[in-house]
Amino acid sequence: MKKKILLFLALLLPFANMLLHLQSAIDPIKYIYIQTGTTAISLLIVTLLLPWFKRVVNLLRYRRMVGLFVFFYAFLHFLNFFVLDAELSISFVIKQTLDKPFIYLGMISFSILTFMAVTSKKSIFRRFVKWHQLVYVAIILVTIHASMSQKVLSLIEYFYIFVMIFLIVAKLKDRFSFRFFKRYFSTLVPF
Repeated sequence: MKKKILLFLALLLPFANMLLHLQSAIDPIKYIYIQTGTTAISLLIVTLLLPWFKRVVNLLRYRRMVGLFVFFYAFLHFLNFFVLDAELSISFVIKQTLDKPFIYLGMISFSILTFMAVTSKKSIFRRFVKWHQLVYVAIILVTIHASMSQKVLSLIEYFYIFVMIFLIVAKLKDRFSFRFFKRYFSTLVPF
């Protein structure tokens, strides 16, 4: 129970930090976009990497909590867009979505994360466990969303792209043990 509370507080730290520095931000809306988006994608990566580190630190029992925090930060990211940026204007949202394709990629990702959050309760999860593999579609779309939203890719976007490729290749290697994957990807994913 103590670990769960500590993890919960640790997952709230980015939110508290964002609120603490919000007043000093030059462009608060952009600041919220960056903070919530970066936190959501980072936690999504952590959620997908948890099984890889279970021998070192087994946090798999907290995967649902981390996943719900991914949704929390993605929801804040969406609220920032819809409430603060679009000022609740559906026409603005539609126009922006048509003008900027990275927005609809974000919307699709957010829809996947919403579905996963709603179906993450144990009693419901069993019926939708196979659908939770859509998290790999979400990580691809979120990575493209984050990359397309920047004018110039920074080191963090390259990191997201690298980790996303690693996760997808590793998942494919686990899923299909073809000679093709063993031959061409064994140097990339030596597991």
